[in-house]
Amino acid sequence: MDEQRLSPSRQAYDRGLRVLLWLCAGLTCALLVFLIGYIFYRGLGNITWELLSTQTSYIKDTIGILPNILNTLYIILVAMAIVLPLGVGAAIYLTEYAANHRLVSLIEFATETLTGIPSIIFGLVGMLFFVQKMRLQAGILAGGLTLVVMILPTIVRTTQESLKTVPQSYREGALGLGAGKWHMVRTVVLPNAVDGIVTGCILAVGRIVGESAALLFTAGLGLVLNGFFTALNASSATLSVALYVYANERGETGVAFAIAAILMILTFLINLAANVVGRKLKQ
Repeated sequence: MDEQRLSPSRQAYDRGLRVLLWLCAGLTCALLVFLIGYIFYRGLGNITWELLSTQTSYIKDTIGILPNILNTLYIILVAMAIVLPLGVGAAIYLTEYAANHRLVSLIEFATETLTGIPSIIFGLVGMLFFVQKMRLQAGILAGGLTLVVMILPTIVRTTQESLKTVPQSYREGALGLGAGKWHMVRTVVLPNAVDGIVTGCILAVGRIVGESAALLFTAGLGLVLNGFFTALNASSATLSVALYVYANERGETGVAFAIAAILMILTFLINLAANVVGRKLKQ
């Protein structure tokens, strides 16, 4: 119905709702811009080459986050190397092979439920199971396994939705030409769904980068520079955990804001990469 056909009271009501919606949208955007701007304002000035390329030294009285940057890369590598085969394989089975629809619905409900559990719960479960029961030392391996449990539901659901977007006629055409089930999945379904799969994986990496609560109990608070194999079983703080340590325990507000700015930049780059890769693969 055109606005001219409405009564004056309805027109005033409609305009009032529009103004209210625009006001809510403007306040949300303004709050986001304020938070990002304040973090960059406080943090960018504290980012130095010494901060990025050295480790914290009590003797020299210097602070460096190079170990935390490397620990973040280590834990991304460990978590994604484990979760990708598990998540993508589970999604392929549930979408293409599973015949028990009740079981599939139950698993989908469980994965959706797990995505809503607070990360601190995953941290406590990871500490109890991986550190205490399995006797793993707090480090990259225990933290990576905890993150696998945390982001596995996201990878499974994202991959499932990507596989479901592939038209059924593609599958029927490949099978009609004599292709086997796995050959059809590998050569027809996965190439057409790979853009969504890659996008989901990159977004999962973004969650790993920003995770701190689950890693406090499993990866540890160590700020020492370690090699990859040493860090697997040694206390190793990621960037987000280091932010907590410097802000809450040491009172180094400037360093905390610098790490926050770095995390914001990393998150922006990861999301930008997700969009670019998704568009390229769709072409």
